[in-house]
Amino acid sequence: MPPLNVTQPDPIRVERRASHRFTQYQIAVQLRALDGTMGAGFTLDLSCRGALVRTDFPVSLGQMLEMSLVMPSEITLAEDMSVRCRARVLRLEHDQDAGKAAVAVKIEHYEFLPRQMAPEVRAVQENHPVRP
Repeated sequence: MPPLNVTQPDPIRVERRASHRFTQYQIAVQLRALDGTMGAGFTLDLSCRGALVRTDFPVSLGQMLEMSLVMPSEITLAEDMSVRCRARVLRLEHDQDAGKAAVAVKIEHYEFLPRQMAPEVRAVQENHPVRP
C-alpha cells in the first residue's frame, strides 16, 4: 500500500490585536518630533493602540512623535473629536511606488482636545437666544 499523501495544514494565524482597526478611513494627521520639526500624513489604519501612517516626514525606529488628528464621528460614535497622541515608531515600511514610507506607531498616551464651535453653529445660536 502506498504511503498516504498528508499535507500540512496552513499555519493558524492568531490575531494579537486587542482592539478594532479602522482601515476604511484615511484620516489626516499632523506629526511633530521632539525637536519641534513638523510633518503631515494620513492613516492607512487606526486603532486606539496604534496606527499605520503614510508620510514623507523623516522618522527613525524608536522615535517618539506627537500625532494630532480628528477622529470622525463614525469611529467615536458621537461627534468628531480632536486627539493628540504620543506615539513611538515601531516599524518603517518603504513603498517604492507611493514614494512615501508607511510608519507603524504604538500610541502610548492620548488626550482629547476641545473643539471650537463651527461659525455656522455660533450663528444659529445667536439667531435663537434662549429665553429665561
